[in-house]
Amino acid sequence: MGSETVSQIIPVVDLSDQNMKPGTDTWVSACNVVKTSLEDYGCFVAHYDKIGKELCDNVIFGIEEFFKLPLETKAQKISDRPFHGYSGQLLTLPLYESLDIQDPLTMLGCQIFTQIIWPQGNNRFCESFNEYSKLLGELDHIAKRMVFESYGVDTKICESLIESSNYLIRCLKYRTREMDENDLGLTPHSDLTIISVVHQLNNLNGLQIKLKNGEWTEVEASPSSFVVLAGDAFTIWSNGRIRACEHRVIMNATKTRYAAALFSFASKIMEIPEELVNEEHPLRYKPTFDHYDYLRFFQKEKMKEPISRMEVYCGINFKPK
Repeated sequence: MGSETVSQIIPVVDLSDQNMKPGTDTWVSACNVVKTSLEDYGCFVAHYDKIGKELCDNVIFGIEEFFKLPLETKAQKISDRPFHGYSGQLLTLPLYESLDIQDPLTMLGCQIFTQIIWPQGNNRFCESFNEYSKLLGELDHIAKRMVFESYGVDTKICESLIESSNYLIRCLKYRTREMDENDLGLTPHSDLTIISVVHQLNNLNGLQIKLKNGEWTEVEASPSSFVVLAGDAFTIWSNGRIRACEHRVIMNATKTRYAAALFSFASKIMEIPEELVNEEHPLRYKPTFDHYDYLRFFQKEKMKEPISRMEVYCGINFKPK
């Protein structure tokens, strides 16, 4: 699986910079860093100081509150969409639990989730997660705009993608391991998303990124650091230029680790832009992509290797055996 390093080598982009406005030299420079980092690593680290300690503490409190509930309460059906709901109590991943909240950028989405889990109401949970999700959503939107601009793709197409995207926030808990357990918190994988914005909430390391040479590098946790990961859908949209980020979680902390990830999915058919197809980069995938059909394909086939599953689903040169 490759060796592991702990140095911070993933490029960092300061999105808190007040001079970071479209059209400025600072913006153009950052766009180039984002594009190159997504092509080389499948991710970049965003420095973003809009989420304060009080909001983080409220989100952690809400996650703790949820995971203390009885299993039958946590495991209630909350959505008809694939991979939306509770996951935990897994023999292969005993340290891991997660919950998903659908449409968290809207107050209604948070209210629907809260009413299912807490019929008596839980305003603190609802309001905290809506505020937190909207701020993560800003990072998602900025990253997409930077990518589109750096590739010279029409910004109107980007705005249409943002407006039609569906979002969920996944809240993650990793308990400390016992003497007879290994340290694997989450197996190596790439996300099925367009973009995932990951926040190591209580400042405990654990997220690791797989490099092209097979080595793993740990992303240092900090309150204002957010890891923006490219998912499979972004790889397909970019005609293979952007690398779907393979990552894992190693749990060596001596207390419970909490993290959150905002996932974005395309509700409309995505098209590979003509700007990303040329002699140097011939068409690799079918020109249109149905994101939710891809999720259903993964749910059925359960192919773990990201390049293989993308090729099987929509690769131009894929030939069934």
